[in-house]
Amino acid sequence: MKTILIVDDKLNLVRLLQDYLGSVGYQTVAAENGHSALFAARHARPDLVLLDLMMPQLDGFGFLERFRQESGVPVIVLTARERRENAVQCLSLGADDYVTKPFDLPELEARISAVLRRAARQAPESQPLRVGELTLDPVLRTVTRGKEPLPLTPAEYAVLHRLMLAPGRVASRSELLGCIEGDRERSSLERTVDVHVRKLRLKIESDPAQPRYLLTVFGAGYRLNPDALLAPA
Repeated sequence: MKTILIVDDKLNLVRLLQDYLGSVGYQTVAAENGHSALFAARHARPDLVLLDLMMPQLDGFGFLERFRQESGVPVIVLTARERRENAVQCLSLGADDYVTKPFDLPELEARISAVLRRAARQAPESQPLRVGELTLDPVLRTVTRGKEPLPLTPAEYAVLHRLMLAPGRVASRSELLGCIEGDRERSSLERTVDVHVRKLRLKIESDPAQPRYLLTVFGAGYRLNPDALLAPA
């Protein structure tokens, strides 16, 4: 049975979600703020987190930033419809999807199922990927350049993983967005990919302003330059 951590300070909503998700076969754990959610996540080891943003003490943004430093467990953000910019920020911090309030419970269940299926499909293969100096280990979910470990967020890891699967080939923004967010079409958020690419360049490029490794193909997307990765920085 899959376990879902519900992070929200509104008790009525938490009870509603617990009752509904329990009725469709999920086990639930609840936390009322970011601090207690971090504690619950470490002990309950959930398969997915439902995260509200506006909470006392440590809000959803703070929780997500800290949580992504220690876990790649999928996170679905619950956000108000009029605050769509919050969703963009959360996706940049490593959230996997978002649902706007008020939401339909069957739709939420469908999104949970889709995110969990995607996580299962992305179960790592055993062999590391190597492109020039970069090595990506899909079992340990680590990336190194030479002997130097590169701390990547889950979204940065997903983008780099996709590019390393086919070095030299162009991947479109929508394709890379799909690696981060799954099947949900959200073309207006494709620029979110640019944020992750910019952060990746800060970590793998000697001069991020003049990238040699992670190249922009204008009007098409991005690609890794395997020849440059073989050259000394």
